[in-house]
Amino acid sequence: MTVPKPRDADVADVVDATDSPSGAEETVLGRAYRALSVGIVSVVLLIAFEATAVGTAMPVAARELDGVSLYAFAFSGYFTTSLFGMVLAGQWSDRRGPLGPLAVGISSFGAGLLLSGTAGVMWLFILGRAVQGLGGGLVIVALYVVVGRAYPERLRPAIMAAFAASWVVPSIVGPLAAGTVTEQLGWRWVFVGIPALVVLPLALALPQIRRRAAGPVGEAVSKSFDRRRIRLALAISLGAGLLQYAAQDLRPVSLLPGAVGVALLVPAVLGLLPKGTYRAARGLPSVVLLRGVAAGAFVSAESFVPLMLVTQRGLSPTLAGFSLAAGGGTWALGSWVQSRSRFEAYRERLTTVGMLLVAAAIATAPSVLIDSVPVWTLAVAWAFGCLGMGLVISSTSVLLLQLSAPAEAGSNSAALQISDGLSNVVLLSAGGAAFAALGGGTVSHTAAHASGSHPAAFAAVFLPMAGVALVGAWVTTRLREL
Repeated sequence: MTVPKPRDADVADVVDATDSPSGAEETVLGRAYRALSVGIVSVVLLIAFEATAVGTAMPVAARELDGVSLYAFAFSGYFTTSLFGMVLAGQWSDRRGPLGPLAVGISSFGAGLLLSGTAGVMWLFILGRAVQGLGGGLVIVALYVVVGRAYPERLRPAIMAAFAASWVVPSIVGPLAAGTVTEQLGWRWVFVGIPALVVLPLALALPQIRRRAAGPVGEAVSKSFDRRRIRLALAISLGAGLLQYAAQDLRPVSLLPGAVGVALLVPAVLGLLPKGTYRAARGLPSVVLLRGVAAGAFVSAESFVPLMLVTQRGLSPTLAGFSLAAGGGTWALGSWVQSRSRFEAYRERLTTVGMLLVAAAIATAPSVLIDSVPVWTLAVAWAFGCLGMGLVISSTSVLLLQLSAPAEAGSNSAALQISDGLSNVVLLSAGGAAFAALGGGTVSHTAAHASGSHPAAFAAVFLPMAGVALVGAWVTTRLREL
């Protein structure tokens, strides 16, 4: 796909270090980019800490607020509003620059945390999570646009690798830190403590974003929002919420909200994703599709790993969580590998290798259902799977920016994130329904074992997801136009 060359007026907005004599020696931590890089990476770091910590504090919060029956909606509330935020951020960034959605997104993210952390009833807690999700959707897309505008193409793989590395420490330390805070100070401090920490990263990043990436790109960019896309964004959020609700309740009466959810989702997805995504058309559509396939298969499988280790092999929840800890490091390693300039010519091959590693890891996971197979087998397999994800996720981000005209970076980044998030809910819903139908049972937060969990229920999740990952390996052969 040939990206239109920006006009002279656009070049001033999309800063490229190669325009200066010293640009060839500049790095993401060089003098020109240091404040911006540290600022935006710190924002990602704090979001990563929040994401890994909330799962630890959530069960305690739900019990204290007498809202265990609404527990799942605390997660789905975040997800559904984040989808709308992604589309809104794409529109906003393309028409007026990423500074506005980034500032509003971080403010909403912090306000949602404070609302949840001070809630006295569960519905108010869920509302806070929804506000937080809207902010998270705005932030993630705006950050992609900042990278596309403020960094030259040769530095983008490095900053994407830095984003991935920002999840390493939180994935290892986050649950332990959140558990300690919850036990010593109370679950509310896990939520209300983070907003204050965002001030310093914002102080570093916002002036640089205003200088390097503010404003629309191109004279022809419309100042008005595309109302049709906004309506589709609302439809995709509502449809995703209804589909999640139906998947959590397998009674026949749930078929109605499930059908309405699908009816809303299908036309919205077709309208918001690049034309040809569903059939893996070469170029940008396949990049967007690959992101969804990879993220959906991996996240859906990983969600059941701790449950399987606790219920089938008798591990404590802490040990089950730590069995995945090495994955944060190997994920960052994969992202670092794809950022090396020597591998740029082989990026598509790297994504193929990555998806094969993901498929192998997911297919290996249910082997620990056999008592003679050591539990550490899964930890090793998952480390290789995370290595593959590091290769794929960062590469899709880099390819998306390469294949996007400057004025389309926001909308295309939103499409990438929608593919990521929507595939998570669809495949998680499918996996959860299969798990429950085959006697998966439920797990309490205090019991070491679940009642009624059948090994076949776990196999019904992992093996289909391995097949989805293999489909992703085929999609990697279509990332470039002939």
